[in-house]
Amino acid sequence: MLKVIVAIFILASLIIYALMGGADFGGGIWNLLAFGPRAKRQREAIADAIAPIWEANHVWLILVIVLLFTGFPRGFTTMMTALNIPMTVMLLGIVLRGSALVFRKYDAREERRWSTVFGMASFLTPFFQGVILGALTTGQIRVEQGRVLTSFMAGWLTPFALSCGVFALGLFAFLAATYLTLDTRDEPDLQEDFRRRSLWSGLALAPIALVVFLTSRRGAPAMYHELTRWWAPVLLVWTSLFAGAALIALWLRRFVVARLAAIGQVTLILVGWGLAQYPNLVTPDVTVTNAAAPELTLRLLVIALGFGAILLLPSLAYLFYVFKRRERG
Repeated sequence: MLKVIVAIFILASLIIYALMGGADFGGGIWNLLAFGPRAKRQREAIADAIAPIWEANHVWLILVIVLLFTGFPRGFTTMMTALNIPMTVMLLGIVLRGSALVFRKYDAREERRWSTVFGMASFLTPFFQGVILGALTTGQIRVEQGRVLTSFMAGWLTPFALSCGVFALGLFAFLAATYLTLDTRDEPDLQEDFRRRSLWSGLALAPIALVVFLTSRRGAPAMYHELTRWWAPVLLVWTSLFAGAALIALWLRRFVVARLAAIGQVTLILVGWGLAQYPNLVTPDVTVTNAAAPELTLRLLVIALGFGAILLLPSLAYLFYVFKRRERG
């Protein structure tokens, strides 16, 4: 039971990271793709929206990693060994993105160059995050007695994993543009720019999701099998309803409703991935059961999570309250 609780915490942290940090990456994507007479103002709006909170958003990724190596050390070892290349590229992207965001603000002479680095790192990182999640489900990473038997290229260069990377890009871009429609409420022309981008990226998610599903049949057969079980159509219907509601709300300029619907859509997508992946951490050899830490470690970890939540959640809520209220004022 304790190992399932820790696994749920990992999934919940991953969802929160996607909703918060993923939107930051999406903002970086739109920063790189900004065009037209308002391109500079678009970049400024993106920087204003993410600058106060982007570092705090990485707390959730750190929490995922800490929970993984503490609660499921065998799973952590396998992932970091087998997926060393995409993991390294992802971490480099996170570092480059953060550094470029700071240098862009304080190095005015090279602002354009740093802005390009910031945008490219924002493309690179979520793409490889999607690739990593896809690779874990392919079944091509094999482990025996704690040793990874396959090469560093196994799993993550497959059409399925790569399509997962493209889907992550589209999803984060959609989420960011939807959020930015509210953050630019005082500038109607910019709000309209981000509304159009949100509609485009939201519509593009449907064919990309279809490619992910079709490639999963051969690229991730265990996941494909799970996605054809009884609960999958129910989840698909609800995800589609949230996606449709977000697009309709954007079309009608109901931006608060659009943001809430987009949050619901992203949450259900990741819940579906988690349900389809369970009980595997790395399909098929590393599971929640055989990778779990000793019972005492799990018990102490769950207690620490409870006390940590009491401190972390109110602090983050207050951080958002302070900066978002200041922006509105």
